[in-house]
Amino acid sequence: MSIYVGNLSYQVTQEDITTVFAEYGTVKRVHLPTDRETSRPRGFGFVEMSTDAEEDAAIAA
Repeated sequence: MSIYVGNLSYQVTQEDITTVFAEYGTVKRVHLPTDRETSRPRGFGFVEMSTDAEEDAAIAA
């Protein structure tokens, strides 16, 4: 399962997201989509964690 994270700053990096979500468990993957034409981040992303329990804890927090 992936966690959708919206309303992100265009300056946020994968490392920033990993740092925040690491409080709740092991982060397997962070994906921040970019605009095809401008290559600018689109302001949202997806986070995958090791277990469903960790994902649930992050969502609850």
